[in-house]
Parts: sequence; structure tokens; C-alpha cells
Amino acid sequence: MTFPHDPAQHARDVDARWREYRVTPRYLAGSLGIGDPGFAPVPADWPRYEPDDLGSFVVTSPDRRIHIGWNGDDYLLWRIGAYEETLGARRWLATANHATPPEIVSGLTSALVRDYAGGEEAFLRHPGPSWRHTAQPLLDAGWTRQAAEYGTVEIVAPDQLAGLSVDIRDHGPDAETYTFWAGPPGWGSRAEITLTARTPDHLVVATATAMVDPRPLVRERHHIHRDVEHAVRLEPVEAVGPATAVPTPRDVRRTAVSAAMARAEQASSSIRRVSAARSRSAPRTAMALTANAEAATPPTDSARRAARR
Repeated sequence: MTFPHDPAQHARDVDARWREYRVTPRYLAGSLGIGDPGFAPVPADWPRYEPDDLGSFVVTSPDRRIHIGWNGDDYLLWRIGAYEETLGARRWLATANHATPPEIVSGLTSALVRDYAGGEEAFLRHPGPSWRHTAQPLLDAGWTRQAAEYGTVEIVAPDQLAGLSVDIRDHGPDAETYTFWAGPPGWGSRAEITLTARTPDHLVVATATAMVDPRPLVRERHHIHRDVEHAVRLEPVEAVGPATAVPTPRDVRRTAVSAAMARAEQASSSIRRVSAARSRSAPRTAMALTANAEAATPPTDSARRAARR
């Protein structure tokens, strides 16, 4: 009797799919399906609100002038903004889609938390007159300016698989002036972060810095989208022997996940999601709203707009 495939090879393929790797460049690492890294800098005592039962929630500063929102099953998973007053108008908005590595979002949220702790309302600072300062981390990392549509600036990575588009035309305070992107066009392959016109320069710089951070991100093999497989470097994360007593990246992640679960259990409305997360074979938290960007619902209007590239 013959088998349609080699069981031993199949087992090796399955093992490779779930094996952990250090991935570079980080902007092509894809999403983890969880928001934990993006929320990691946020103080545990900042209030949390759950506006619906679809997994969406918002964490705010104590005075509610900074909002960091996770949008559950939406294409735009992240909505991050600042308000001039508690019940006032929004000053600026940043969004990040479902394919964006949350570690890059963390660059923005870390800067916001530092601003708030500093007490000088830097998160409401007026932006400068030029885009050049905000793009400096990209230029310092070897990204170059390329030809672009009139009224826009395009700065592209050496591998041509990531960039920053700056719209220097005056479309009003709520226009999406900055668009960071990574990966080829497509529903699951392109990461995108937008920031509106009144976003303070130093927050754009923080986002740019997170994009070009040379440190790899740890991902399981199945997190890497097939359209960028050829463009990433994968370094296996090997287990460290007991003699070294050094935690592996997986150990660190599981410790973080356990801590996140403990925090989530304090809110009764999160109990069902925590219980469901514990039943899965792979680590998940109450923030694990989708296991894979490929399993997302069909594109919304905003998704089709985002896929214009």
C-alpha cells in the first residue's frame, strides 16, 4: 500500500509551520493576531472601555485625552488619537491595519505614554512646516526619495518593499498626510499606518524609527505572508540549554501573555475571551481577536481604499 504523502515529511512540515523565527526586516514580519506589543507600554491603571461585544476596546489616559483603540474584526485594527480636552474635538488620528506588526505600533504608543508622563502635553504640539525632519530616521537608514505624484513625497526602502508617502498638499487638518506602508499590494500582504496632518512631528519620527529598527521580530513560520517569503531573513529560534538558564523568546512571550491574562481576568466582561484563549494550543490573550489576517472578513470600503496602491 502506498500513501499519498510521507507521514514523516508531513510531520516535519507541520513542525516547521509552527516553529519560531527571528524575522528581518521587521516591517515584513506581519501581524501576530494580537495587540499586546502595542499596548505593552501603556500603564496598567489607564482606564479601559469596551463599546461592543465584538472584541473592540479602547484604553485611554486618565483624563481621556489620549485614546488607543483596538477595533476587533475591522480592517483598521488600530485607531490612536489625541484630544485637546476630555470632551473636546480630536486633534489628530493614527490608524494601522490588520497586517501591521504591533511592535511598530508600539513605537507610537511608547512615545505617547512618555508624553503624558512628562506632563507638558507634547502629544498636542503643533507640527513643524516641513516633512524633512519627520522622515530623517528613514533617510538615515538608507531609504531614498523617489519620483512621486505632484504634491507628494515618496521615500522608499532599499528593497522597494516599504515606504513613506507624504501628501504635502493642503487638504485640511484631518487629511491623512503620512502613510507608512510595507509589503506588496494586497489584502493580507500590505501593512499600512496613516497619521493625519496635525500629528506632532516627534510622533511621526517615533513611528518611522520603529519601522527601521534593525532588531528582528519573533514570528511563527505561518505568520509570514507567502508574498513576502522571498524578501525576509528567517533565523530559527533555538531552545537554550538548561545550563545557560536564559529564557528563550518563546519563554518571554509566554510570560507576557500570562501577565496579560491576569490583567484581563480582573474585568468580568473579559472572562469569556480569556477562557477561550486558554483552550487554544497556541498562546493567546484576551486581546487575541484574530488568529490570522487571512481569516479576516472581506474588505470594507476602507480596505478597498487602502488597497489603492
